[in-house]
Amino acid sequence: MTDELLVVRCQLGEREAFAELVGIWNDPVWTYVRRMIGSSQADDVAQEVWLAVVRGLPRLKEPGRFAPWLFTIARRTVANRLREEYGRHEVLAEEEQATADPADALVDRAELLAGLSELPVREREILVLFYLEDLSLEDCAEICAIPVGTVKSRLSRARRMLRDHLTEKGHRR
Repeated sequence: MTDELLVVRCQLGEREAFAELVGIWNDPVWTYVRRMIGSSQADDVAQEVWLAVVRGLPRLKEPGRFAPWLFTIARRTVANRLREEYGRHEVLAEEEQATADPADALVDRAELLAGLSELPVREREILVLFYLEDLSLEDCAEICAIPVGTVKSRLSRARRMLRDHLTEKGHRR
């Protein structure tokens, strides 16, 4: 079933449709949140995202645009959490460390995730949305509220920064 149909069913009050929607999108949202702020806060922030979705879903005017709308909410929720943390002048160790999954046995993947976690938030966000969440340039632009050209330049800069990081760690180009 398409997201659009599920959203319409949710807007009509069908609880089963919402459960299906969450079943489809919970992992991508949680993964995005984890990669942006670290594992220790991912569950709480992802829950905040779904609470915002429940509140905002009745007002979603374009059900076919659910994915960009969802990731816009996730982005704002992550930004709010980061703002709270920075406002208290706390430096989160998880944000600076690798966010590799324990099940990942490959060193290259761990290095890649470590490199990703060391990128500035703007560049990391674009890489996560574009490559890991498979969103289009246009959707990334909409989610981040920036022009498509800015998405392209951030992608280019992020790839260069990640390549430089991996090269420093001894990986070949």
